[in-house]
Amino acid sequence: MRSVPEDYVYLDYAATAPLCEEAAAAMAPYQVPGRANLAVGGNANSLHAPGRAAFKALEDARRSLAADLGARRPDEIVITSGATEADNAALVGLAHAAADARRRAGKGSAALHVIVTAVEHDAVLAPAKRLEAEGFRVTKLAPNRQGFIEVEALERALDQDTVLVSVQAANSEVGSIQPIADLARVAHAAGALFHTDAVQALGKTFVNLEAWGVDAASFSAHKVGGPKGIGALYLKTRTPFEPYQTGGGQESGRRSGTQNVAAAAGFAAAVRAVQPEWQTEAARLRALRDKLYACLGTLEGVCATVQVEPGDDAFLPNIVHVLVDGLESETLILRLDMQGFGVSGGSACSSHSLEPSHVLRSLGIDADRAHGALRVSMGRYTTEADVDAFVEAMRKSLDWN
Repeated sequence: MRSVPEDYVYLDYAATAPLCEEAAAAMAPYQVPGRANLAVGGNANSLHAPGRAAFKALEDARRSLAADLGARRPDEIVITSGATEADNAALVGLAHAAADARRRAGKGSAALHVIVTAVEHDAVLAPAKRLEAEGFRVTKLAPNRQGFIEVEALERALDQDTVLVSVQAANSEVGSIQPIADLARVAHAAGALFHTDAVQALGKTFVNLEAWGVDAASFSAHKVGGPKGIGALYLKTRTPFEPYQTGGGQESGRRSGTQNVAAAAGFAAAVRAVQPEWQTEAARLRALRDKLYACLGTLEGVCATVQVEPGDDAFLPNIVHVLVDGLESETLILRLDMQGFGVSGGSACSSHSLEPSHVLRSLGIDADRAHGALRVSMGRYTTEADVDAFVEAMRKSLDWN
């Protein structure tokens, strides 16, 4: 039964994107039931014909992802259940491997140091907290008021015991895009590994793993129109890594568990659809973003959370984030939903929390104002008519009696 009207305007792409046609087509052969499913639906780790067919499909997807993400080798792509697993595996797996290497070298006395940022997704902050409980020193770098991590701030935070730095490529709430290549270069100069959560960046801004020079990166399929429940962890060749999920030794021993071949095919198809066209699509979305910021700025009590100038490519082209005086996010979201518009107050992973966004607090925004945050995020199927209609719905929401 349809529970969402056909004319519903979805503006929460940063939470998840609708399944794209390319991904659906790629996965369709895997949805055939019964004996016919054996043509593609075997276990990719089995030696018989159905297993070999599944293995070939999995490796085809891996090669496609590696090429589109800018990895040098397909075996640098580790298939995971999503970006949360990839982030956890990266933080814990890289830090533990570094600690083991230090101990083998007879340098195990000092507390090893891990640097993350205060604006990371909880999928990075939570494993960083776990590492801290295990005895690692953890530094949370604060952004500037616009949400950017400054290279000089990272340089000051690094020390001789720093083994890992993790900085997201683009923020899911305010859209700030970090200078990943520069930050990775500074981390490497200090002898530290560098990981980036690239979930929000993919398909919206420049993403190339080799050009970035990172050691590890996390990706999610459903943010770019692929299926939910699958992602990838990039591990540069020869990067020290201790497996986070152990068991049968799949993914060359780096991530145990039977792979979801159908989802991998859909993931690869979605990335293949967005990556070659990202600049064209970014320009289209940027125009919608700029129009939306301009229109919302005329409404009383509404102001942009960060200063995004028209055409500014230092911020994601698809995210608009505002603060609304006198109203809480939940109230606005429900009022807009009743009018047929889907938006959010921030990360979907913390949407049921009553606490103000840690991202906004790190920008120096007080708790009362942060409770009135609204994020509008656009994507492939967003039109200018959607933006115009949303502005009118927002006007009505503010005048609600």
